[in-house]
Amino acid sequence: RVSMENGVFFDDFKLSKQDLDNVDRVFIVACGTAYHAGLMGKTLIERMAKIPVEVDIASEFRYRNPLVTEKSLVIIVSQSGETADTLAALRDCNRIGARTLAITNVVGSTISREANDVIYTMAGPEIAVASTKAYTTQVVVMHLLALYFGRIKGTLEETEEKEIVRALLILPDRIEKLLEEKENIEGIARLLAKEEDLFFLGRGMDYALALEGSLKLKEISYIHCEAYAGGELKHGTIALIEPGTKVIGLFTQGDLKDKMVSNMVEVKARGANIIGLGYHGEELDKSVFDYEIRIPQISDIVAPVLAVVALQLLAYYTAKEKGCDIDKPRNLAKSVTVE
Repeated sequence: RVSMENGVFFDDFKLSKQDLDNVDRVFIVACGTAYHAGLMGKTLIERMAKIPVEVDIASEFRYRNPLVTEKSLVIIVSQSGETADTLAALRDCNRIGARTLAITNVVGSTISREANDVIYTMAGPEIAVASTKAYTTQVVVMHLLALYFGRIKGTLEETEEKEIVRALLILPDRIEKLLEEKENIEGIARLLAKEEDLFFLGRGMDYALALEGSLKLKEISYIHCEAYAGGELKHGTIALIEPGTKVIGLFTQGDLKDKMVSNMVEVKARGANIIGLGYHGEELDKSVFDYEIRIPQISDIVAPVLAVVALQLLAYYTAKEKGCDIDKPRNLAKSVTVE
């Protein structure tokens, strides 16, 4: 679906410039991990296509009387294509007359059949309950959609488009290199396995990444953890920071790095132990950061796809250290088919 010569192309999904010019707002509706992919999509589409985007949790979307009209594009995201709340939201939007687009992994699923258009993530069968490769493919599709919309609308500069396309094409190689960090990540996971509470902090796209990293860790290791925008912790929740509290800070967004370091200094001053996730070759102040997770260099706009693999590994090794059933966490189902 992507090449340096042709940019992004879809065989199964087409929008004309007239279609897209008629769209006054995009709604992204999803649950859980797919919702976090939607948050990434908001940033990407607004940046590249200059279209306002709202992201909603499907179970809340129906009941807030959203201002969906015939000029809305509603993107429904679901790994299984059977998620009850998401399906109900899709049907409501179809009745209104909005254009609906499903992003799903399961061919022939209910959501894929009932949406006006569908883009399959083609992640292949994912046996574990906790979503991993389904999430990464959803985020990559969000990148492709944003590039596609930006090209059609003429709002994306060619140099930026080529930079992002190049980064997407080298992602497999960068993920392979990231896997060389697994021993370091496993060592940090052994420390986290002893904790009862953890915090993830990030800004911009790293905030959405923090939400997903936190969800992965809590759902398979059963450790209570929370994710916050970097500047938000001090608005109350910093009261929970005690000496020894582990805080994971994310640093894939270069334009926000200084702000994030400032947030880390505040947390460090309250006695926290800081785990920093950043690029190879970039300095993290040893007086602030106690532990480091490194990812290979890549364009900041694609980096969260790479960085989430490190956070998935962190959750995996933490759960393994605790002896948890990683593939089948307690109380969870792969597809949520009731409201």
